[in-house]
Amino acid sequence: MNNKRPRIKVSFETVDIVIELISITLLILMWCYCIINYFDLPDTIATHFNGTGEPDGYGNKLTIWIIPVIATVIYVGLFILNKYPHMHNYMVNITEENALKNYRFSTRVLRVVNFLCVLLMTYVTYMIVESAFGKQFNLGTWFVPVVIGISVILPIVLIVYMKKMNK
Repeated sequence: MNNKRPRIKVSFETVDIVIELISITLLILMWCYCIINYFDLPDTIATHFNGTGEPDGYGNKLTIWIIPVIATVIYVGLFILNKYPHMHNYMVNITEENALKNYRFSTRVLRVVNFLCVLLMTYVTYMIVESAFGKQFNLGTWFVPVVIGISVILPIVLIVYMKKMNK
């Protein structure tokens, strides 16, 4: 692969702006939800869930801050990485002719992955807080298979699409 890839600024399209705004909104909502509910939480909350989504590990209510911190670090890290598409990995040699198309695709994929991470962590945070307040529901037996399924299927679909895009 060519190490001297063109450095092109990939402009935001409407869909990119929408994805970023939704991700930021989810992050803000997650933080607000934790802040608003923190003092009402019991001293011990669920910190781990088994394969069927039922709480099976418990810890101090301070642990509620771990997921929003991790979500924020991941969001900021991937947002910054998206500013440097010439550093991403590609299955084709990047040239002046195909750079914009591949960079746009790569940044869009990274943006969607970032959104999915924030969405997942927001949902888990919500479920932890709600279970701490005694709500009798769990993540469900569908949760883990869906997350694993998306994690396996999404890269396969993206690889196939990228190969077709670069024919």
